[in-house]
Amino acid sequence: MSRFHFTQTDVQRLESQAQQLRRDIVSMIYAAKAGHPGGSLSAVEMITALYFHVMNIDPSNPDWPERDRFVLSKGHACPALYAALARRGYFDPALLNTLRQYKSILQGHPDMNKVPGLDMSTGSLGNGLSIGLGMALSAKLHRQNYTTYVMLGDGEIQEGMVWEAAMAANHHDLKNLIAIVDCNGVQINGWTNDIMTLEPIADKWKAFGWAVVEVNGHNMKDVLTALHTAGTMRKPTVILMRTVKGKGVSFMEDESKWHGAAPSEEELVKALSEINMGGVV
Repeated sequence: MSRFHFTQTDVQRLESQAQQLRRDIVSMIYAAKAGHPGGSLSAVEMITALYFHVMNIDPSNPDWPERDRFVLSKGHACPALYAALARRGYFDPALLNTLRQYKSILQGHPDMNKVPGLDMSTGSLGNGLSIGLGMALSAKLHRQNYTTYVMLGDGEIQEGMVWEAAMAANHHDLKNLIAIVDCNGVQINGWTNDIMTLEPIADKWKAFGWAVVEVNGHNMKDVLTALHTAGTMRKPTVILMRTVKGKGVSFMEDESKWHGAAPSEEELVKALSEINMGGVV
């Protein structure tokens, strides 16, 4: 059966898994007293769909040469990725509450030399698509069948290096490269379109020769369909997922202050209560 095929039971299973990741995210950032909840929460559905249904990976063999690759270019959103890796079986979920602690494998930005299942260290914004480009080009040159996925922030694509990589991907016909832009509309200093206008974002990618898929990033069925569509394209493809910063926690939604701040104990209790009620779709 195709890894892109899914049933309603799969959708429900993945929605439940996404709730678990949201609980993990707010809990580990609370324990660390630091972190980036906003952009982690907005990316949950996509990361859940990739790690728990779509990507061809093997937690018992993290370095398997034929595995699909994932690069979290917006590395500050690593709590979402750490939660997915732990729940997928790469390491003990008990380690999640060691986020940002001295000697923990789970630092404030991903370190591939410490965390099982991480394909690349990230954190310096603007670099991830170039890294993914190299991975995809390697697969093409060595006749390997893996797909490389790169998740970027919408604020991040204000960086010029992103567009150099986009141009190169089209030139080298890298249909095995899928970029995912988390279009939550908010960056550290406010609304992205106030700081550096991004729209018309779809037209920009199309002008660089990419196929474009737009999706509601919080609808699991639509996310899975978008990933399937991207996988059928004959050119590099970008998925523009329209999301809400801090999705699932009412007081964090669309608030730039929650780009990089930890909840208090009272706020943690409220956040977990809202997530447990399932108000994330």
